Amino acid sequence: MQQEKFKAMLAAEHFDEVVTLEREANGSLDNHSHPFEAKALILDGELRISTDAHERVYGPGDIFHLQANVVHSERYGPQGVKYLVGRK
Repeated sequence: MQQEKFKAMLAAEHFDEVVTLEREANGSLDNHSHPFEAKALILDGELRISTDAHERVYGPGDIFHLQANVVHSERYGPQGVKYLVGRK
């Protein structure tokens, strides 16, 4: 999905805060949660998200969606990861 189309989708779904984030190669964040819902488009690299329910790897063009307060961990690929994320 193209960035502009993704941004339009975020706006239509009322994700008002939109930022681009980059994470370091082979980095990670242990179990944590966010007080906001997040939907993101992977622009470059790889992101692995693990929850109690499942683990999934996301690459360029993939979209992930996390509800608020979901406990998860994150692992970043060998080139790190860059993604466009909307929060609400």
